[in-house]
Amino acid sequence: MAELEKPTPHRKSLLVLASTYPRWYGDHEPGFVHELNRRLVDEFDVHVVCPHAPGAARYEVMDGVSIHRFRYAPDNLEALVQDGGILANLKRAPWKWGLVPLFFLGLVVASARRVKQARPHCIHAHWIIPQGLAIASLSLFSRRFPPVLMTSHGGDLFGLRGSIFQVIKGWVLRRAAAVTVVSQPMVDDAVKMGTSPDRISVIPMGVDFSSRFSVDQGRERIAGQILFVGRLVEKKGVKYLIEALPAVRTQVPEAHLVIVGGGPELAALTSQACELGLNHCIEFRGPLPQDALPELYRSASVFVAPFIDADSGDKEGLGLVTVEAIACGCPVVVGDVAVVADIFQDAEMDMRAIPGDPESLAAKITNVLITPEVAVQRTMAIRERLEQRMGWQSVASRYGELLRDVGGRTWGS
Repeated sequence: MAELEKPTPHRKSLLVLASTYPRWYGDHEPGFVHELNRRLVDEFDVHVVCPHAPGAARYEVMDGVSIHRFRYAPDNLEALVQDGGILANLKRAPWKWGLVPLFFLGLVVASARRVKQARPHCIHAHWIIPQGLAIASLSLFSRRFPPVLMTSHGGDLFGLRGSIFQVIKGWVLRRAAAVTVVSQPMVDDAVKMGTSPDRISVIPMGVDFSSRFSVDQGRERIAGQILFVGRLVEKKGVKYLIEALPAVRTQVPEAHLVIVGGGPELAALTSQACELGLNHCIEFRGPLPQDALPELYRSASVFVAPFIDADSGDKEGLGLVTVEAIACGCPVVVGDVAVVADIFQDAEMDMRAIPGDPESLAAKITNVLITPEVAVQRTMAIRERLEQRMGWQSVASRYGELLRDVGGRTWGS
């Protein structure tokens, strides 16, 4: 094991910390961190520290990335991360707060071990809390600790709004050599926490436009099929999409909704569909592997992401699934939260619905369903624009350049 972890000659070692990470090939958990990592292995020896989950290997090499999963509880209790994320799981099951100290301790110990053994050129910490906090705390005990690139994906920046958490997040961000956020609206929040603007870069996660999420010109879309893909949490706004469906069906009787994903709101959404008498036209498919999503995007008439700002303060960080759908040529309708401006231009306002407004959502969806040729034509124009900025080739190149630069800095410089 120790020999496998030695840096390859002439290549620098990169340590990556993350909570959400694929447990195995074909996992339905979001895989964007791994998708970035596997595109960096030509330049770095990439080592990942992430939480263990039932059925996952403690150590494995996946696509050239060395993955080290730390234990924090017995198998049947390691349920803090999957199926909704840490914050959603804590809200759904408050008893899981008891796992938090064990999780954090496991993360700190595993990170310290990897720093010692992998001797990284730099560290890429995804999420301010807990990954950023863990690595910032470790840095206090060493004068020659590797510099860190701190990446926020949205929920970690917008959630946990209590004053103590704001102080902690500000401290972590100020300790980092550089900070990236995945959308422009996140910059203001990071600056309010004391981060110097010149340390912040806006670099989204990427989408594979060339192979996985590509257009199949010969595929015929299913008439009236409305698709949602994502975690079933408050900020996704799925309850408003269900509420909008009857109005859509008055204009498009064959309209039906396919919901893909799991999370803490599943039971409430299922009950809502039943109470509205919509069981016959709503299908809950549960979480599906990432490889199954392109076929869904290529088949649906419209993809809907009815984003809202949650009462807890949590907000959407990027809305990458909307870009995946567009990459497959699928028209989209979105809740017009701040992050949407990073994807859609002002001239594309007709694809943006008022957040939390079922009537506005129904009108936008209906417009796509009754003018499908116009919607697809517009989507292809948006696709061409987004590929230049959010294709993995461009995104990985920008992260690689920043990581090389960060490796020459020090903490807080």
